[in-house]
Amino acid sequence: MRNEFALERYRYIQQQIHAVNENAHRFLAIYQTLATALVSAALALFVGYRKWEVAPDVARGGVIGLLILATVVAAFTSTLIVVGALAWLDYRNEECDITDEIVAPGFRKRPNPGNLFRWYETYVLLFITASVITMWVLAGIFLLPAMR
Repeated sequence: MRNEFALERYRYIQQQIHAVNENAHRFLAIYQTLATALVSAALALFVGYRKWEVAPDVARGGVIGLLILATVVAAFTSTLIVVGALAWLDYRNEECDITDEIVAPGFRKRPNPGNLFRWYETYVLLFITASVITMWVLAGIFLLPAMR
């Protein structure tokens, strides 16, 4: 009975690890979609505000608001990725606990958070951070000064 329970728990943990891995890709896709839409809206506002007879200050506020929304989406996505990585660590440790007890101690090597630079989540977070910084810098250099 104990081994059957351990096997079922092990299967559940494996499913959760798989789901956590898939979620990181979903979160990145959501970020890319929303960031692209928000930045496109900001660029459309920049290009069309004169034609639409929108005051420059209002247009600037709109561009800044859209960039703030893109930053919030980035922060939310980053939070979900970090929480997913922490959940993955927890599931992997639980997996190791089960294999240590049922199979043999040390059967499955525990995850090492020191391997941070080998995790794709690290590079996803770096991409998100770099893209948000790039959006703000480019808007500050090109868009906002031109909207006077």
